[in-house]
Amino acid sequence: MTLLKHLFSEGFRIFFLAAVLFAALMMVIWEGWLGLHALGADVDMPIRPAPHLWHAHEMIFGYGAAALAGFLLTAVPNWTGAKAAPHRFIALAALVWAAGRLTLWFSGSLPPLAVAVADLAFLPLLGLKILALLIKRPKPQQMIFLAMLLLFWTANLMVHLEWLGLTSSLWAGLRMGLLTLCALIMVLGGRVTPGFTRNAMVQSGKQDGLPWNPMPLAALSIVAALTQPLGYMAGAPDGLMGATALLAGALGLLRVALWRGLWAWNKPILWSLHLSYALNGLGLLALGLADMGIGSEVAALHLLGVGAVGGMTVAIMSRASLGHTGRALVAPGPVALAYALIPLAALARFTGSALPEYYTPAVLAAGGLWIVAFTLCLACLTPVLLGPRVPRAPVGKPAR
Repeated sequence: MTLLKHLFSEGFRIFFLAAVLFAALMMVIWEGWLGLHALGADVDMPIRPAPHLWHAHEMIFGYGAAALAGFLLTAVPNWTGAKAAPHRFIALAALVWAAGRLTLWFSGSLPPLAVAVADLAFLPLLGLKILALLIKRPKPQQMIFLAMLLLFWTANLMVHLEWLGLTSSLWAGLRMGLLTLCALIMVLGGRVTPGFTRNAMVQSGKQDGLPWNPMPLAALSIVAALTQPLGYMAGAPDGLMGATALLAGALGLLRVALWRGLWAWNKPILWSLHLSYALNGLGLLALGLADMGIGSEVAALHLLGVGAVGGMTVAIMSRASLGHTGRALVAPGPVALAYALIPLAALARFTGSALPEYYTPAVLAAGGLWIVAFTLCLACLTPVLLGPRVPRAPVGKPAR
């Protein structure tokens, strides 16, 4: 009973644990299918969609939604001063999220409408709770998260509409979902990365050369990033999408260059944020070039999905798990190793699509690195997420 009480006491506990476990399990299944398929075996799974579509959907709308829910259910009460969601709501939301994952897995024997209803129910439930919390102290810069949740849900709806045989919007929906997460990185990563770095520098006694995060540049980069999911929803031409992706990527890289990332080279819990944000910018640049016929679009999308989304979510989930349970903001060694393995996985997966002759070994290597990274996180963070808070670490303790 005590274990369950801890697990559902705060949103980050169950959803971060579910996200990390799901990310590892999903990749084990996908790697197993790919390996057997490469050997010529005909492997059936209980899913209705093609395996690669199921894999893409679940990494975006399964893993991504869980990580997002854990963050918002924890951060929004801190922003607004509102009472956090009660344990009953957190348990209900977790069950709804899990129901979506199970119905997708057994979708081969379930009506597509039932699968759609089960999978689409989670984000509205989350959105209504976030709305109720934000209304306590509404601010425009925070209300944007509701709009982005709606974009994310609409992307998932577009996928299910094609699975229901009503549209041809699946590929646009998958891209829209991934690029909504990338836009969220531009917003959230653009807030926490320079902020946490500044705090750590000040705590260390440094008063000059602090991160610079000019608001006009931040606003322009966010608008440029949002053109990507909105463009896929509207069916914008490739030329326009390419130009705005290049702009978003360039602005993202310019921003991260101003945040003094080199100062954090020996502090994994900080440099992981800088590196993931930089990979988001690089991925958007690669996507813009692909839209203009230069390079592989699939390679660019995986650079964003693995390197940017995977890296940033692990960086934020691990930091929040440590901080909100009273532990020092020092990444354990295995978690720091995971920070390094995820960019390597992104590079391997990028290579697999950019150089088709190396596709199978590169993709299997990428998946293996991903599995190791998330297994390390799972081993280190599970006791943190299931256990009680510990006495708060001293305020002056430097972040690493």
